[in-house]
Amino acid sequence: MSRFGLRGPRRRHAARSPRSLRFKLLDYGLAILVLGLLILIAARLDRFETRKEQGMAIVNDGDSITLGAERIRMRGIDAPEYQQTCRKAGADYPCGKLARQSLVRLIAGMPVSCSGWQRDRYGRLLGDCRAGDTDLNRAQVQAGWAVAFGDFETEEAVARAAKAGIWAGTFEEPQQWRDSHHDAPVEKKHGLLASFGDALREFFRFW
Repeated sequence: MSRFGLRGPRRRHAARSPRSLRFKLLDYGLAILVLGLLILIAARLDRFETRKEQGMAIVNDGDSITLGAERIRMRGIDAPEYQQTCRKAGADYPCGKLARQSLVRLIAGMPVSCSGWQRDRYGRLLGDCRAGDTDLNRAQVQAGWAVAFGDFETEEAVARAAKAGIWAGTFEEPQQWRDSHHDAPVEKKHGLLASFGDALREFFRFW
């Protein structure tokens, strides 16, 4: 019989290496980091909460409406200001008023629903708006009564080629018209890419 008995030789446990200990500490550190990020995300989600408004709209101009007590600036487009004039066939015409009339026709007396989470420098909700099946933001650009302002560049190109709306003549970009007629800061574009950048800046603002 072996001097080790029936159990066979005893095995000695290898000492835990410093390398395996470092990996375990690294795993713990990563787990704590991920948990901390999840907590921070949960704490910041309220800033990205989407607001939804609906009802009968008061049309202010070609790219802004009022629903109840909420003023809404249509996201990604820029229509001529209400008092703005453009030029066609050698004469000025009230393109700002016509842009408003275009939006009134698109709404056609139907309830309007808008959603968004950002606000502009005037505190207006930057919204994507619909009346029935009509995407109002997109339709205003397609009709040629608003220019792309961070979004809807394809729709603008089609309207320009068809000489629709303001593209039938010459006009000053709404932003440039505001700059020359109002003592106010420049309005920044608010399309999809701009919204994504704003969301990242808002999320990391506490760092």
